[in-house]
Amino acid sequence: MTVPMRGPLTRPAAPLMLAGHGTVDASGVAEFVSFTDRVRRLLAAEEIDVDGGFIELSPPTVHEAWAALTDRGHQHRAAVPMVLVAAGHAKGDIPAALEREVRREPGTSYVFGRPLGPHPVLQEILAARIGAVAEPEGTAVLLVGRGSTDPDANAEVCKVARLLQEGRSYEFVETAFVSLARPDVATGLARCRALGATRVVVAPYFLFDGVLPRRVVDQARAFGAEHPDVDVRTAGHLGDCDELAGLVVERYREALDGDIRMNCDTCAYRVLLPGFEDKLGAPQTPHHHPDDPADGSGHGHGHAHA
Repeated sequence: MTVPMRGPLTRPAAPLMLAGHGTVDASGVAEFVSFTDRVRRLLAAEEIDVDGGFIELSPPTVHEAWAALTDRGHQHRAAVPMVLVAAGHAKGDIPAALEREVRREPGTSYVFGRPLGPHPVLQEILAARIGAVAEPEGTAVLLVGRGSTDPDANAEVCKVARLLQEGRSYEFVETAFVSLARPDVATGLARCRALGATRVVVAPYFLFDGVLPRRVVDQARAFGAEHPDVDVRTAGHLGDCDELAGLVVERYREALDGDIRMNCDTCAYRVLLPGFEDKLGAPQTPHHHPDDPADGSGHGHGHAHA
């Protein structure tokens, strides 16, 4: 009797873990969970497992997502930070939270992807959100980022604004921030008005809904009410969509292939920048999450979050 030869056993691909910051806003949490489901459906045909969690503020937690993947038999995983710019969350907070999980569960490991932006896909999503409320011709755009104490992150938002302007027929694109950095939304709109804009679309540069994106909308409406000579409109945030899911999968594959092109040339944690000397070489520790099992390694902090 001849026993048929079996082909080589194939190991399933490492799962994808989405690591988000977290928000106290229920709709923002729901949008993150819905987006995780979207990415899961996108990778279902390849039988790639997907889970996701937050490092602070709200469930689901990174710990829960990590444990769920481990319980489903995965030791290694690729983690993609659900952030747009390489600020402190991507550079320190999220990796620290993931490293804590490795220490909790010896034998597990991960590779870390890079932030989502800047990327041409994001420019196209932004253009679509702007186009939903105004035609490009005769329209100025105010791109509003979260704002950071990391100068590299703020500069990256300015780069995104310039990339958004290139090749499109907007009058111009200006930049503002809703917290931690200047100019603020009102100052950015005043600048657009001073440059002669009669119609301005305020474009929140945020992945999902939350406290800060809504603050952008409120501040834009307040400015418009005070200055009726300017038609101020607000575009939607990037949101749960197929294009964004495809970009996350791209970052996942980069991480598995070892193609991580982080920008370290202007990182305040690695390079001495004027005014940011305290950041150089600063230790990175994970945030404390109220829904995470207490281990004494994290400490809360008090700045504003989405």
